[in-house]
Amino acid sequence: MSEGAEGLRSIPQLLQRNVSLYGDRPAWREKEYGIWQSWNWAEGEQEIEAFALGLLNLGLARGDHVAVIGRNRPTLYWAMVAAQMCGAVPVPLYQDAVAEEMEYVLSHCGARFVIAADQEQVDKVIEIQDDLHQFEHMIYVDPRGMRKYDHRQLHEYGHIQAQGRAARDELIGELDARRGALGYDDTCVMLYTSGTTGKPKGVVLSNRNIIETAKASSEFDHLGPGEEVLAWLPMAWVGDFIFSIGQAFWTGFCVNCPESPETMLTDLREIAPSYYFAPPRVFETQLTSIMIRMEDAGALKKRMFDHFMALARRVGPKILDGAQVGALDRLHYALGAALVYGPLKNALGFSRVRVGYTAGEAIGPEIFDFYRALGINLKQLYGQTEASVFITQQPDNEVRPDTVGVPSPGVEIRIAENGEVFYRSPGVFVEYYKNAESTADTKDADGWVATGDAGFFEEGTGHLRIIDRAKDVGKMADGALFAPKYVENKLKFFPNILEVVVFGADRDRCAAFINIDLTAVGNWAERNNIAYASYQELAGHPKVLETIRGHVEEVNASVAEDPMLSGCQIHRFVVLHKELDADDGELTRTRKVRRKIIAEKFHDLVAALYDGSDSVYTETEVTYEDGRKGKIKATLTLMDAKVVPVAPPAMAAQ
Repeated sequence: MSEGAEGLRSIPQLLQRNVSLYGDRPAWREKEYGIWQSWNWAEGEQEIEAFALGLLNLGLARGDHVAVIGRNRPTLYWAMVAAQMCGAVPVPLYQDAVAEEMEYVLSHCGARFVIAADQEQVDKVIEIQDDLHQFEHMIYVDPRGMRKYDHRQLHEYGHIQAQGRAARDELIGELDARRGALGYDDTCVMLYTSGTTGKPKGVVLSNRNIIETAKASSEFDHLGPGEEVLAWLPMAWVGDFIFSIGQAFWTGFCVNCPESPETMLTDLREIAPSYYFAPPRVFETQLTSIMIRMEDAGALKKRMFDHFMALARRVGPKILDGAQVGALDRLHYALGAALVYGPLKNALGFSRVRVGYTAGEAIGPEIFDFYRALGINLKQLYGQTEASVFITQQPDNEVRPDTVGVPSPGVEIRIAENGEVFYRSPGVFVEYYKNAESTADTKDADGWVATGDAGFFEEGTGHLRIIDRAKDVGKMADGALFAPKYVENKLKFFPNILEVVVFGADRDRCAAFINIDLTAVGNWAERNNIAYASYQELAGHPKVLETIRGHVEEVNASVAEDPMLSGCQIHRFVVLHKELDADDGELTRTRKVRRKIIAEKFHDLVAALYDGSDSVYTETEVTYEDGRKGKIKATLTLMDAKVVPVAPPAMAAQ
């Protein structure tokens, strides 16, 4: 039998160990109807085993793929572990995916079983089930609205558990045999990539990948059974799997599931997690909310906030990192903690955060520094689905906004001649399912994986800096370096700006698409008695356009100070008439920009930005929440922005 960390070869074995060590400690919580319900490890194992027996009773075979669709709920985490117990492979899907996207994944993996959270997810699968030739059974958790459905292939989660308990004597021997036969190199989970450049790929991750990565990353940050985490990230995303199953099962900490996306921030405050992860967009949104509230605050409160935040930005990160800070500044900062920072952290739900991480894309330095200034130990990591998340992490007291840290324990990194980052580690994926060609293109015979990102190691610190996606980094017509993400993140620091897409590769200057943040700009409009009827109308308001121009010119001045990237200043921009949306194919389900698709879809706007037009008429197809298609028509104003003259780009092109 293949070896395992401390002799443990699978997630179900970790579950058994946790029952033995932490049986009566809380392992899962879920908020339902405003009340937190809790299950300890022993209770959770009973729930998981009953469901696993029920799956065996339905005919689940070794190697079957079991799709799981829904928001974060203990029942769905239990379903994934129950599938693993049976020797099957869980395949979580994005709950906000439309039926067509689900059809591709379900067909590609050949799922016989689908476990759906509620009627909404069941309806999506029913819509496409005639094209799913291997599909046999669907199990739903929430019975509301399901009474009149055809139940020949439909089963309620609780009924499957009841049948499993009834058949325990008959099936427990088979379940024990399958559980005992699980090996370290057997598949633990299959997760689909976000598909920024094409169809999603099924990333096969083994027990070795998940357990070794969970062990190393937990030890890096000294995570223990006393941690509390909030499970709110999409279950189909590798980050949620490694935090809510990998690390949770390795360390024995408690996973808390919010009641709904709408109550997430309230639930975050109630749980006050000690270990927290969120992509940059969430931190940006929370900062926007803070700034909006402070604009509405009284004059005295606003002055106090501005005064203590200025102090916090100057000395807060130093205090957090244990650096030398004068006694007077420390005393002043302590007063700020009592009056401003403490209440603010409590309102955000960050009062107990011991380790916080952000990743997925680069976070704006100003946003990052804001949270660290409050005394929140926010750090960056660099990871991929293919790495079981962790490639680099930032050690405590070595945290900076412009790096992603040092190689995680057990990870080797090398930089190719063209600047692309390669890595290998125990977390490196087994293969892309049914895609040997892509597997070979991504992972070589020695286990080195191409990340597709361009970066370099800093001299002296050994920290990795990521510039941008390798395919997005290029040269401008004059030879200057072009790295769009660098400029985009600077612009997204402004609360008024939600999303940015910068163009400029092989061109003589840069131009940009900008999405306003409806919450922030709408709040500004209300305070200034500016009436508007839609996002489109507000986005095209002359005062909004002038405000955005000011932000662009401020960023241009900042970009001009970087000798490598000074050529990336934005000469012209357009504020889009619609938000970029995953349902319209413009973003991935993890909210990453699909640059190529956006450039093709809005080719008329790109052309207008570069041909000197003052305005452009455009028609754009959109997808509504109910799946219907429609068109938005608009005449958009194209804006010029001042740029700062810089030295010839020969130096930047070297």
